Amino acid sequence: MQAQNSLTHRGAVTMVVGAAIFLAYAIVFFFRAFSSAGFEIGVATLNGVTQAQLNQLNPAIMAYIVHLHVATAGFIAATAIAVIGLTWYGVRAGAWWAWITAVISPVVGLMVALPMHYTGAFEHDWVSHLGPIYVGTLIFVVGAVMALIGLMRKASATA
Repeated sequence: MQAQNSLTHRGAVTMVVGAAIFLAYAIVFFFRAFSSAGFEIGVATLNGVTQAQLNQLNPAIMAYIVHLHVATAGFIAATAIAVIGLTWYGVRAGAWWAWITAVISPVVGLMVALPMHYTGAFEHDWVSHLGPIYVGTLIFVVGAVMALIGLMRKASATA
């Protein structure tokens, strides 16, 4: 029984690490919105147009882009914080509802956000732009599988 709880616990901690990477990405994303170093992480220009050039053309466009980036950073951070809480308190305690919710939340976000990166609409450095998200996702999935195995073993032992 202890080994099963240990696997659930280690899986939950690993899930927290993955979600913490999402949170760190959101924080960088937030502060990057206010810098003039590019549009976002890994996107220096939009098809050769810099932030300064776009701002010169129409400052409202840049203000709107910053607004969207701040909002996006907020939703990434909010999801990460919720997943960390669900995982730390619910999954570690063996609650199936917490595991299901903690897994569904980032999956929905990634299913909505990631496909747009492969349409070819703009150039980006995928390593710096998506790399941290892929690393966080990989770590999170490993933890989710570990916790799932622990939860399934616990369920079969009590059945």
